[in-house]
Amino acid sequence: MTATNRRRVLLAQPRGYCAGVDRAVVTVEKALEQYGAPIYVRKQIVHNTHVVSTLEKRGAIFVEETDEVPEGAIVVFSAHGVSPKVHEEASERRLKTIDATCPLVTKVHKEAKRFAAEDRDIILIGHTGHEEVEGTSGEAPEHIQIVESPDQVDQVKVRNPDNVSWLSQTTLSVDETNQTVDALRNRFPNLLDPPSDDICYATSNRQDAVKAMAPECELVIVVGSDNSSNSVRLVEVALEAGANASHLIDNASLMDEAWLEGVTTVGVTSGASVPDILVRDLLDRLAEYGFDDVEGVRTAEERLTFSLPKELRKDLRAESA
Repeated sequence: MTATNRRRVLLAQPRGYCAGVDRAVVTVEKALEQYGAPIYVRKQIVHNTHVVSTLEKRGAIFVEETDEVPEGAIVVFSAHGVSPKVHEEASERRLKTIDATCPLVTKVHKEAKRFAAEDRDIILIGHTGHEEVEGTSGEAPEHIQIVESPDQVDQVKVRNPDNVSWLSQTTLSVDETNQTVDALRNRFPNLLDPPSDDICYATSNRQDAVKAMAPECELVIVVGSDNSSNSVRLVEVALEAGANASHLIDNASLMDEAWLEGVTTVGVTSGASVPDILVRDLLDRLAEYGFDDVEGVRTAEERLTFSLPKELRKDLRAESA
């Protein structure tokens, strides 16, 4: 095989776990160690079937709503955040709550409360029904309306066109969000931006890495679950950046060998809620088909970490005292 048609893998760096996901998963693990099973978790702690299944085997019980949690039990709120109404429901049931909301999502919640206190109309760019969007909009439901794309901007109704601000879900496509903001600004020239970017660093970094490698790839495989917004976005970004094909798979067993026909360069990345063992399994599978030459494509360094939720830290400190 000549150098020009050698089979290779371009491996995106960074990829996989972000600081918020790592914090949330470790929160459930530490809670199980500290308090013993079962620990209840409202919604999926992060959007990844492997992570959820692994934690279930250790004694975590995932529920949709707080009324499924026995009174007085421990419940962990997922990384996507919850509305004030959910906190109230938990309090009414005397639940011990551990809030694993990603601090970057909490930042958006605080922005929503501040804009609402200024009596602004708030346009929240995001996906209707997504847990993060439900949590953020729940901070000021009378002020917030959701817009999913530039096409919906014309439908927005506000009280005062000069008193409008926008926020966004943290896991969106950077480029598409910018297009929606541009459309909003065309309608509302005095549109107020959030004080800092809402789309999280990890989402942006993973999209940038895919943009860097996709032009060289006939195929990009994204490891992630189909309910993971940021994973789904990576497939779209890969195609927009020049990959001939891109697919989202939960694990290596779902890779279709037909995808590799005529392919010499495969790009591999993973969503922000994906443990790297799943990527390693995919690399092993690709190696079976001759794709054993792996080159990293690094576009950023990530060193951010978040401390565990204060409720858990307090009990861990008391235990070690």
